[in-house]
Amino acid sequence: MVNIFFEDTDALDLSPKLFVSWLSDLVSRETLELGEVSLIFTSDEYLLSVNQEHLNHDFYTDIITFDYRSGVVVSADLFISIDMVRYNADKLSLVFLNELYRVVAHGVLHVCGYGDKTPDEKILMTQKENEALVLIRSYL
Repeated sequence: MVNIFFEDTDALDLSPKLFVSWLSDLVSRETLELGEVSLIFTSDEYLLSVNQEHLNHDFYTDIITFDYRSGVVVSADLFISIDMVRYNADKLSLVFLNELYRVVAHGVLHVCGYGDKTPDEKILMTQKENEALVLIRSYL
């Protein structure tokens, strides 16, 4: 199940059904199962407050992932700044929705066990994100 929420930002026309199909497929490729994932789309300021309150970090980011994985069941709350996604898409000359999907995949891949702290982890994470973007095209 995928739930979509908007906090301190305008709602986007996003299909929960699309995310269920795509994310189910994405996690099954990792021999995992999709549990309950909440996509909470926010403003920069809202996500900054989440970052400060829950992680004691005082900086802006595009995503914060709260991992509730239990065994093979992938469950999480993904807080995603629409402002930051839009900024990054513009800065990199990318299509906004493609960047949004990449960020969602990034959060889910973290819950699947992928990191991004070391150079090798970053390379693998980027490869997995790219695979997820190819995968979502089959659902669009």
